[in-house]
Amino acid sequence: MKLYDLTASFPKNYQSEHIRLTEVPLQSAKTKYTGLIYDSALNSMNSSYIDLPGHIRETDDGVTAENAPIQDFYRVNCSLIRLHREDQSGAVTAQDLENAFGGKVTTPALMINALGKLEPGDIECRSVYLDDSAVEWIISCGVRLLVSDIYESQALEGVFLKLFAAGVSTVCEPRRMIQVSDREFYLSIMFMNMPHVTQIPCRILAECNN
Repeated sequence: MKLYDLTASFPKNYQSEHIRLTEVPLQSAKTKYTGLIYDSALNSMNSSYIDLPGHIRETDDGVTAENAPIQDFYRVNCSLIRLHREDQSGAVTAQDLENAFGGKVTTPALMINALGKLEPGDIECRSVYLDDSAVEWIISCGVRLLVSDIYESQALEGVFLKLFAAGVSTVCEPRRMIQVSDREFYLSIMFMNMPHVTQIPCRILAECNN
Protein backbone atom coordinates (compact mmCIF):
# COMPACT_ATOMS: atom_id res chain seq x y z
CA MET A 1 0.00 0.00 0.00
CA LYS A 2 1.20 3.50 -0.85
CA LEU A 3 -0.20 6.68 0.65
CA TYR A 4 -0.08 9.84 -1.46
CA ASP A 5 -0.59 13.34 -0.07
CA LEU A 6 -2.24 15.37 -2.83
CA THR A 7 -2.58 18.56 -0.79
CA ALA A 8 -1.47 21.99 -2.01
CA SER A 9 0.93 23.98 0.15
CA PHE A 10 -0.16 27.11 1.98
CA PRO A 11 0.90 30.43 0.40
CA LYS A 12 4.63 31.11 0.86
CA ASN A 13 4.00 34.24 2.92
CA TYR A 14 1.38 32.64 5.17
CA GLN A 15 3.69 32.05 8.12
CA SER A 16 5.20 35.54 8.18
CA GLU A 17 1.93 37.39 7.58
CA HIS A 18 -0.72 35.32 9.34
CA ILE A 19 0.84 33.33 12.19
CA ARG A 20 1.66 34.89 15.56
CA LEU A 21 3.79 32.88 17.95
CA THR A 22 3.51 33.22 21.73
CA GLU A 23 6.11 31.61 23.97
CA VAL A 24 4.83 30.42 27.34
CA PRO A 25 7.48 29.64 30.00
CA LEU A 26 6.50 26.68 32.18
CA GLN A 27 8.37 25.71 35.33
CA SER A 28 7.93 23.45 38.32
CA ALA A 29 10.17 21.93 40.97
CA LYS A 30 10.98 19.09 38.55
CA THR A 31 11.18 20.68 35.10
CA LYS A 32 11.42 23.81 33.04
CA TYR A 33 10.50 24.36 29.39
CA THR A 34 8.80 26.75 26.96
CA GLY A 35 5.48 26.00 25.31
CA LEU A 36 4.75 27.45 21.86
CA ILE A 37 1.22 28.64 21.06
CA TYR A 38 0.12 29.82 17.63
CA ASP A 39 -2.60 32.28 16.64
CA SER A 40 -3.44 32.45 12.94
CA ALA A 41 -5.83 34.02 10.45
CA LEU A 42 -7.23 31.26 8.23
CA ASN A 43 -8.82 31.85 4.83
CA SER A 44 -11.14 29.05 3.75
CA MET A 45 -9.41 28.86 0.34
CA ASN A 46 -5.86 28.50 1.66
CA SER A 47 -4.14 25.31 0.43
CA SER A 48 -6.46 22.60 -0.89
CA TYR A 49 -10.03 23.01 0.39
CA ILE A 50 -13.37 21.27 0.47
CA ASP A 51 -16.66 22.89 -0.47
CA LEU A 52 -19.71 21.36 1.16
CA PRO A 53 -23.03 22.06 -0.62
CA GLY A 54 -23.74 24.84 1.89
CA HIS A 55 -20.86 26.83 0.40
CA ILE A 56 -23.58 28.28 -1.84
CA ARG A 57 -26.45 29.77 0.14
CA GLU A 58 -29.08 28.49 -2.27
CA THR A 59 -27.95 24.86 -1.87
CA ASP A 60 -27.27 24.91 1.88
CA ASP A 61 -28.35 21.55 3.32
CA GLY A 62 -27.26 22.30 6.88
CA VAL A 63 -24.08 20.21 6.71
CA THR A 64 -21.02 22.01 8.07
CA ALA A 65 -17.43 21.07 8.82
CA GLU A 66 -18.59 20.41 12.39
CA ASN A 67 -21.48 18.01 11.73
CA ALA A 68 -20.46 16.40 8.43
CA PRO A 69 -20.48 12.58 8.82
CA ILE A 70 -16.82 11.55 9.00
CA GLN A 71 -17.53 8.23 7.27
CA ASP A 72 -18.43 10.16 4.11
CA PHE A 73 -14.85 11.44 3.85
CA TYR A 74 -12.66 8.69 5.33
CA ARG A 75 -11.34 5.83 3.14
CA VAL A 76 -14.09 6.32 0.59
CA ASN A 77 -13.94 4.16 -2.54
CA CYS A 78 -12.82 6.46 -5.32
CA SER A 79 -12.42 6.12 -9.09
CA LEU A 80 -9.75 7.94 -11.09
CA ILE A 81 -10.34 9.48 -14.51
CA ARG A 82 -7.20 10.84 -16.14
CA LEU A 83 -7.02 13.03 -19.22
CA HIS A 84 -4.08 15.00 -20.59
CA ARG A 85 -5.68 18.30 -21.51
CA GLU A 86 -3.49 21.27 -22.35
CA ASP A 87 -3.80 25.00 -21.77
CA GLN A 88 -6.90 26.57 -23.39
CA SER A 89 -8.15 23.23 -24.69
CA GLY A 90 -11.65 24.06 -23.54
CA ALA A 91 -14.53 21.89 -22.39
CA VAL A 92 -14.29 18.38 -20.98
CA THR A 93 -17.51 16.56 -21.89
CA ALA A 94 -19.40 13.57 -20.54
CA GLN A 95 -18.17 11.54 -23.49
CA ASP A 96 -14.58 12.47 -22.68
CA LEU A 97 -15.01 11.23 -19.11
CA GLU A 98 -16.83 8.02 -20.03
CA ASN A 99 -14.35 7.18 -22.79
CA ALA A 100 -11.37 7.77 -20.50
CA PHE A 101 -12.82 5.56 -17.76
CA GLY A 102 -14.29 2.94 -20.06
CA GLY A 103 -17.85 3.25 -18.78
CA LYS A 104 -19.78 4.73 -15.88
CA VAL A 105 -18.27 5.35 -12.45
CA THR A 106 -19.89 3.34 -9.64
CA THR A 107 -17.91 4.54 -6.61
CA PRO A 108 -19.21 7.29 -4.27
CA ALA A 109 -16.08 9.39 -4.86
CA LEU A 110 -14.45 10.47 -8.11
CA MET A 111 -11.07 12.03 -8.86
CA ILE A 112 -10.66 13.82 -12.20
CA ASN A 113 -7.07 14.49 -13.21
CA ALA A 114 -7.87 16.37 -16.41
CA LEU A 115 -4.48 18.07 -16.72
CA GLY A 116 -2.26 14.98 -16.47
CA LYS A 117 1.21 16.04 -15.34
CA LEU A 118 0.24 19.72 -15.33
CA GLU A 119 -0.93 21.53 -12.21
CA PRO A 120 -3.75 24.12 -12.21
CA GLY A 121 -1.22 26.96 -12.02
CA ASP A 122 0.49 25.72 -15.21
CA ILE A 123 -2.44 26.75 -17.42
CA GLU A 124 -4.56 29.86 -17.93
CA CYS A 125 -7.18 29.94 -15.21
CA ARG A 126 -10.36 28.08 -16.21
CA SER A 127 -9.15 27.48 -19.78
CA VAL A 128 -10.01 23.78 -19.27
CA TYR A 129 -13.36 23.09 -17.62
CA LEU A 130 -16.29 20.73 -17.12
CA ASP A 131 -19.21 21.41 -19.44
CA ASP A 132 -22.89 20.82 -18.62
CA SER A 133 -22.86 17.28 -19.99
CA ALA A 134 -19.87 16.35 -17.81
CA VAL A 135 -21.56 17.72 -14.71
CA GLU A 136 -24.76 15.83 -15.49
CA TRP A 137 -22.75 12.63 -16.09
CA ILE A 138 -20.96 12.94 -12.72
CA ILE A 139 -24.28 13.43 -10.95
CA SER A 140 -25.90 10.54 -12.85
CA CYS A 141 -23.12 8.22 -11.64
CA GLY A 142 -24.19 8.84 -8.03
CA VAL A 143 -20.92 10.55 -7.08
CA ARG A 144 -21.09 12.30 -3.69
CA LEU A 145 -17.49 13.51 -3.38
CA LEU A 146 -15.48 15.00 -6.26
CA VAL A 147 -11.80 15.91 -6.36
CA SER A 148 -10.81 17.66 -9.59
CA ASP A 149 -8.18 19.96 -11.05
CA ILE A 150 -10.83 21.61 -13.26
CA TYR A 151 -14.34 22.91 -12.57
CA GLU A 152 -15.82 26.16 -13.93
CA SER A 153 -15.16 27.95 -17.21
CA GLN A 154 -14.39 31.65 -17.39
CA ALA A 155 -18.05 32.18 -18.27
CA LEU A 156 -19.21 30.86 -14.86
CA GLU A 157 -21.78 28.35 -16.09
CA GLY A 158 -22.95 27.07 -12.70
CA VAL A 159 -20.84 23.94 -12.28
CA PHE A 160 -20.68 24.24 -8.49
CA LEU A 161 -24.34 25.24 -8.19
CA LYS A 162 -25.43 22.09 -10.05
CA LEU A 163 -23.08 19.79 -8.15
CA PHE A 164 -24.09 21.17 -4.75
CA ALA A 165 -27.79 21.00 -5.61
CA ALA A 166 -27.25 17.28 -6.25
CA GLY A 167 -25.50 16.82 -2.90
CA VAL A 168 -21.96 16.54 -4.31
CA SER A 169 -19.14 17.97 -2.18
CA THR A 170 -16.14 19.25 -4.12
CA VAL A 171 -12.43 19.38 -3.30
CA CYS A 172 -10.44 22.09 -5.05
CA GLU A 173 -6.74 22.73 -5.71
CA PRO A 174 -5.38 19.18 -5.50
CA ARG A 175 -1.73 18.65 -6.41
CA ARG A 176 0.44 15.79 -7.73
CA MET A 177 -2.50 13.65 -8.86
CA ILE A 178 -0.28 12.14 -11.54
CA GLN A 179 1.21 9.98 -8.75
CA VAL A 180 -2.04 8.03 -8.46
CA SER A 181 -2.07 5.14 -10.95
CA ASP A 182 -4.79 2.89 -9.51
CA ARG A 183 -8.14 2.89 -11.31
CA GLU A 184 -9.82 2.65 -7.89
CA PHE A 185 -8.39 3.49 -4.47
CA TYR A 186 -9.32 4.77 -1.02
CA LEU A 187 -9.72 8.53 -0.69
CA SER A 188 -9.66 10.42 2.61
CA ILE A 189 -10.43 14.12 2.99
CA MET A 190 -9.37 15.44 6.40
CA PHE A 191 -10.50 18.76 7.87
CA MET A 192 -11.15 20.39 11.25
CA ASN A 193 -14.62 20.16 12.77
CA MET A 194 -15.15 23.93 12.82
CA PRO A 195 -18.69 25.12 13.53
CA HIS A 196 -20.74 26.97 10.90
CA VAL A 197 -18.23 26.88 8.02
CA THR A 198 -19.01 25.05 4.76
CA GLN A 199 -15.68 25.70 3.04
CA ILE A 200 -12.45 24.78 4.79
CA PRO A 201 -8.82 23.87 4.01
CA CYS A 202 -8.32 20.12 3.94
CA ARG A 203 -5.79 17.36 3.43
CA ILE A 204 -6.22 15.00 0.46
CA LEU A 205 -4.93 11.44 0.93
CA ALA A 206 -5.02 8.68 -1.67
CA GLU A 207 -4.38 5.11 -0.48
CA CYS A 208 -3.30 2.93 -3.42
CA ASN A 209 -2.21 -0.66 -3.95
CA ASN A 210 0.40 0.09 -6.62
